[in-house]
Amino acid sequence: MLTKIYNIKSLVTYDDDKNDIVIQSPKNIIIKDGTIESINLKDIDIEVDDEINANDTILSPGFIDSHTHLIFASNRADDFSKRISGQSYIDIANSGGGIKSSINSFRKTSKEEIVKDCEKKISFFLKNGTTTIEAKSGYGLSVEDELKSLNIIKELNEKFDIDLVSTFMGAHDFPPEIKDKDSYIDLICNEMIPDITSNNLAEFCDVFCEQGYFDIDQTLKISQCAHDYNLKMKLHADEFNDSGAAFIAGEIKAVSADHLMKSNELGLRNMAKNNVIATILPATTLFLGMKTYANARKMIDFGCDVAVASDYNPGSNTIYSIPSVMALATLYCGLSINEVFKAVTFNAAKALNRSHVLGMIKKDYIADILFWDINSINEIPYWFNSDRLTSVMKNGKLVFQNEIN
Repeated sequence: MLTKIYNIKSLVTYDDDKNDIVIQSPKNIIIKDGTIESINLKDIDIEVDDEINANDTILSPGFIDSHTHLIFASNRADDFSKRISGQSYIDIANSGGGIKSSINSFRKTSKEEIVKDCEKKISFFLKNGTTTIEAKSGYGLSVEDELKSLNIIKELNEKFDIDLVSTFMGAHDFPPEIKDKDSYIDLICNEMIPDITSNNLAEFCDVFCEQGYFDIDQTLKISQCAHDYNLKMKLHADEFNDSGAAFIAGEIKAVSADHLMKSNELGLRNMAKNNVIATILPATTLFLGMKTYANARKMIDFGCDVAVASDYNPGSNTIYSIPSVMALATLYCGLSINEVFKAVTFNAAKALNRSHVLGMIKKDYIADILFWDINSINEIPYWFNSDRLTSVMKNGKLVFQNEIN
């Protein structure tokens, strides 16, 4: 099927050949079976099956949210209230809240109920311009419930236009019934990972490498097992303390290390040396009421490619709007408009090993395109939300149109 987009104000995308954000003024874009066939600076006479009037809007690549905990059963508004009253994230976790409360609710809730709830959440992402979502397991923490979580991701992927990239995160916390931590590491390595890979349920494996959660030795053991089963690694690294996780991310050649608020220079330089994408999650810092944001400017100076993601989850961040997260990254993390634009498109695609097909508007790339009623991309974080987003295209099909516009 051939589709033509015309009446385009301009096209803004990162260009990997020029290593910069570029602005073009094409007469039209031709899409063939969901993939960009050509970007034409002059009008061409070609017979197509469908024509889409861009209505003088700016086109950009669809947003890629490379870090979410989308699959959960109930909210943690009580935790939020406790934080407002002065309790820390760790205090709440130690008193039975935090991740453990999400584990309990996830285990008790049927797969069908969680799928129904996730369907609504996915529509919120799509309406805010996110066309690809990384989704982690990690609220089951038993063989049965981790498989349940990943099967939910698989089912949602089959039902919706949006693409979900599946990450196994059995190493999100230690389940309450486990008294011997080493036995849980054995369960992850000897049962969870083999079962998950034999059913082709995950592409990545993630570990919460942090004081009070998984230490360096445990992280290395899980990473080696994931490598043996062809799962690519990600790490939650140095969110609350400098645990050395950023350095380890470099050593294991993880695809990305995320959070990084407390990472030291040696760790960040080792990430850069080993091409580990540094993913910052400023909405989580805001939501937790913390003062120290990840220093993305320092990461870039050390040679890291920086991605920006939401970290959408029930406990430490319920913000799913990438424009809002972009605003936070520019205000508090040292990124320019062009850098944050690249961070939620091309670099986010790199954090999911998809920069060869996603993250740019370019020939042979998947036609994930956003239509903006704005005059420049400066307005995307400036307006702090997605009201100026008129339409969302996924795989060459219009999947959302903003009735306000």
